[in-house]
Amino acid sequence: MEKIRAALRVSFGTKVLVPVVITMVLLLGITVWILNYRLKQQFQADAARSLAHADTAVRNSHALHTKNLLLRYHDLPDEPRYKALFLKSDVPTWRASLAELRGEKDLDVILYTPSDRLKQSASAKRDPLLSPAEFEVGSATVVHRALQGEEQADTIRVADRLFDVVSVPVRVGNQLIGALTLASEIGNTAAQELRDVAQCQIVLLANGRVIASTVGRPEWHEQLAALFSQGTRNSQGSRPRDIQLGDEHYFCSSGKFNSLSEDGKLGWLLLLSYEDSLRALQTTQQMLLVVSSLAILAGTGIVWFFIRRVTRPLRDLSASAEAVGQGDFSRRVEVTSGDECGELAAVFNQMTENLKRSREQLESTVETLKTTQAQLVQSEKLSGIGEFVAGVAHELNNPLTTVMGISELLGRADGEPQHKRYLDMIHKSAMRCQKIVQSLLSFARRHQPERKLSSINELVENAVEFLQYQLRTSNIEVTTRLAADLPRTMLDPHQIQQVFLNILNNARQAIEGHQPKGSVRISTETCGNNVRISFQDNGPGIPEKDLSKVFDPFFTTKEVGKGTGLGLSLCYGIIKEHGGTINIRSKPGEGALFVLELPLVSSTQDAVPARKELPSVAASNVREGAGKKILVIDDEEAILEMVRETLSENGYEVDIARDGESALRHSRLTSYDLALCDWRMPGLNGQEVYEQLQVSNPALSERMIFITGDVINEKALAFLRDRHKVCLAKPFSLLEFRAAIGKAMAPNQPPVTLH
Repeated sequence: MEKIRAALRVSFGTKVLVPVVITMVLLLGITVWILNYRLKQQFQADAARSLAHADTAVRNSHALHTKNLLLRYHDLPDEPRYKALFLKSDVPTWRASLAELRGEKDLDVILYTPSDRLKQSASAKRDPLLSPAEFEVGSATVVHRALQGEEQADTIRVADRLFDVVSVPVRVGNQLIGALTLASEIGNTAAQELRDVAQCQIVLLANGRVIASTVGRPEWHEQLAALFSQGTRNSQGSRPRDIQLGDEHYFCSSGKFNSLSEDGKLGWLLLLSYEDSLRALQTTQQMLLVVSSLAILAGTGIVWFFIRRVTRPLRDLSASAEAVGQGDFSRRVEVTSGDECGELAAVFNQMTENLKRSREQLESTVETLKTTQAQLVQSEKLSGIGEFVAGVAHELNNPLTTVMGISELLGRADGEPQHKRYLDMIHKSAMRCQKIVQSLLSFARRHQPERKLSSINELVENAVEFLQYQLRTSNIEVTTRLAADLPRTMLDPHQIQQVFLNILNNARQAIEGHQPKGSVRISTETCGNNVRISFQDNGPGIPEKDLSKVFDPFFTTKEVGKGTGLGLSLCYGIIKEHGGTINIRSKPGEGALFVLELPLVSSTQDAVPARKELPSVAASNVREGAGKKILVIDDEEAILEMVRETLSENGYEVDIARDGESALRHSRLTSYDLALCDWRMPGLNGQEVYEQLQVSNPALSERMIFITGDVINEKALAFLRDRHKVCLAKPFSLLEFRAAIGKAMAPNQPPVTLH
């Protein structure tokens, strides 16, 4: 293992030198790659320009050639000798005259087509292998145009050969009697001329075969035909393709002849060699590699020399540090320079002095650490107290309720003054414990932010004021029509103001990107039990297909990087959380209208229920509960006895149940006017008892009071609030208890929530 560690251990000089060499090599590689990439891009750009000019020159040259053919033979049918010829119907005579004409004009094919379809066409051709029938088929389109009185030029394919043809109408007076078609083959001579015009190699193709080429290598014809076919299928615009023919590299582009029959198999390939430029690039790369390699070697030697010079003080420092580590605090490093190494040596010497003093203080520091450790252990114990405060408070509330209730009952039953004084002391002590438990519960309970009674008009004005600068610099005028008598309502002002800011900012961005000026109108009004806030802008509007998606998370019509698509989604969630609605109406070009409605809440009905003062009730009224039955459900025996005794004094008939299952059995056998149920019990809890009573005894479930000595969580609070249920918090006095019973038993009285 030690040998492996020694092999892996390298010196500081090596650690510095290796990254430097690697960096230089990487820089060389990146430089060569960039040079190669940039030069190839330049080759390609130059080739694209050259091939584009060549393509234009070929097209112009061919267009000029066909135009000259039209001009040259335009008046040929009007010459007297040919006009008299075409009036004859003797086909052999036509052929002889056409052969003579072909020789005079140095043409490859001449075809006369009479307008009378019953008459036979006549032709004269130079190549005996060329089929007149195939030529007639290939030139059918241009001949048809001439027979309609329109002189035309065209490039056609006949038996894998290319021809430039012109066809002119033959008239006698105003009567069209036929069409004269003259053709000149496009061959190697034409290819040589086009090469001189285009200043690059050219290959002429028809029907997937090379017709003429200035490259002069027949073995390449099949590859060239495939390149032409690929170029006509996949257009690459002006960007040339890089190909290799044999040992030579070319940039290649393709073009098509303009054919009346729209024959896509007629065209050309332009080839521009860049072999010389490629050789020059390779030579430059080789020179750059040689020079860079020599520079790397020289740089490595220089860096190694300076590393040895720089690390010499570090080696001395290492030896001194090893001596200090063995306990020799008298060792010092000689300061020979004023650079960083000299500063390091001075700092090391100072560190050695500090170590001497630190060693003397070490024992006292250890003692301090021991004391601190004991304090941390105690703090950790204290931090766990809060976790079971609520449980302790719940366990205290049950006996406190019993103590308070029984002390009040004994106080009324025992008339001896000394006993009444003792009972009063017990009751006051229990009340004191009640306050302590309430403080513990307040410490343990988690509070959510409460909504505030706020003015929507003020929130609108604050939002406008907040964005005033952006709106003004964007040339957007904001007008407000705020209802003066708008009532205040319960809401979270920060969230609602964020909604207003999001809508205003969206309107500003939409107008700013659409027009130089704009306007936003904001209005508020009361609509039944709601407050309505409207935002109308004159921006570009929203397409109908996007209206249903504007509140979806991450949906945005803005450009990439200018929006997350979460603003309106958050606005929708905030308004829905407040019990309101948000709608949008818009048409392209007519702006957008956002309409928000929030419910009017004038009291803290959505807040956590608070303890309410109850009216005083007489200590005991036997007639109050006459003929009424109450079911008391609790797992605490003492509380059951105390409650039964208290209610019995008021004339109520009381049944007790020590768990939820027993209570449900009692409810099926007896009709009760009221049920008192502990919220937290073994087995079925209070909520589960209520839910089963809703099914088996709905009337009793509506006349149900809950009792709890626990910290009620948000879920339980929501359950009690939604069902408008009374919840009496332990410990409670008999006065509070009787008041709650009286309120619950009184006819046509709304429930009172206590907690």
